Amino acid sequence: MEEGKRKLKRFDKAFKLSAVKMVTEGGQTAAEVARSLDIHPNLLYNWKRKYADNGEKAFPGKGHLTELSALRKKLREVEMERDILKKAVGIFSKGTDSDSNS
Repeated sequence: MEEGKRKLKRFDKAFKLSAVKMVTEGGQTAAEVARSLDIHPNLLYNWKRKYADNGEKAFPGKGHLTELSALRKKLREVEMERDILKKAVGIFSKGTDSDSNS
């Protein structure tokens, strides 16, 4: 592999849960667990926070959206539809204005 390019490691849900539980239930520090698993401590802190926020649903996996991100996606879609409709109303109302002036 070329210098400066690192391949991102992917970890499955079971690995993340067991790593977090080693910290929360195992009595080890995050730094100790991270060192023993050969991962960056910040990664473990992020997993721990996600687990604290979402429990067992914390790591949905590829292609599975959490409820919050699904709602954000839906909001973006609805806002886009609204903007399109606003533009359409503006276009059609301009056409009726010029008809009434004639």
